[in-house]
Amino acid sequence: MMRKNIYLLFISISSIFILSACANQPVYRQSSNPLNSVSSVDLNRYLGTWYEIYRLPNRFEDIDCVTVSAQYSLRDDGHVSVINTCLKKDGPKVANGIAKVVPGSNNAQLKVSFFRPFYGDYWVIDLANDYSWVLVGEPAGKYFWILARQKQLDPKLEEALLVKAEKLGYQRKDLIKPINSP
Repeated sequence: MMRKNIYLLFISISSIFILSACANQPVYRQSSNPLNSVSSVDLNRYLGTWYEIYRLPNRFEDIDCVTVSAQYSLRDDGHVSVINTCLKKDGPKVANGIAKVVPGSNNAQLKVSFFRPFYGDYWVIDLANDYSWVLVGEPAGKYFWILARQKQLDPKLEEALLVKAEKLGYQRKDLIKPINSP
């Protein structure tokens, strides 16, 4: 009985810590317009490797990441495996997660977890027709990423994506750009 109580206390304290960390994440998006996801995503085309081109600051990505990537693959249970890698000068930092498609979203909205049972929103809010870049956010305006299939973008495309981000209410001054070294 004592062991069960200690376990429940540990779970409660861990839950409070994780929830307070999420609640303390600042809201960066400055817009009164609701954030919308794209109408649909072909999940098979979306799977694979994406490189982070820009992100909003957050507690789970270190500022000293040289290259940041996300690898998405389909699991046997129909969910998506997520492997985020932050390559630092002293080696990689890897986080494994799971994503579940939100029913009725046509694969454009997912719930992602790296700390089960807690899930966060992951919405595809803009996507290239050829699936070469994507803007990802969530409705509260606390998280945002520009991802691409290549580590570096053509400067004109990068500028166009930053303009898209600004139109959605994200400010350039808040965005972090990893080096994405070869």
